Amino acid sequence: MLVQDPYSVLKLAALIIGGVLTVVGALCDLIGAIGLLRFPNYFVRLHAATVATIGGAVYPLFGVAIMSLACDFLGVARWFISAISFLTAIIITLTAPTGSHAVARAAHKAGVPVHPKACDLLEEDRKRGVVK
Repeated sequence: MLVQDPYSVLKLAALIIGGVLTVVGALCDLIGAIGLLRFPNYFVRLHAATVATIGGAVYPLFGVAIMSLACDFLGVARWFISAISFLTAIIITLTAPTGSHAVARAAHKAGVPVHPKACDLLEEDRKRGVVK
């Protein structure tokens, strides 16, 4: 009689979900790269780079965290791999938008052109005296 692991279905599901998250991350990287080439000005390109950074790094890291938990051959190391992947994804999620915002604000203050632009709320606030 063949004894089957009762958790084999869960392990297979974890591997599939991890693989799908990795593919989604690759697609985010591809979309971000296309955005860097196609978008009209610096600020919108910076947005594309941030999307590529967050989506292209965080989704695969979550995928690795999930897949490593399903790999028994890793032994105890799977818990460390999963924890480090998860913490790295959280750190990237928190720091990438903050860094992007700081770079965009510095570029705006330095006078990087915003053409073509639809709306420049920061410039309008400066004219009204709300922001220095």
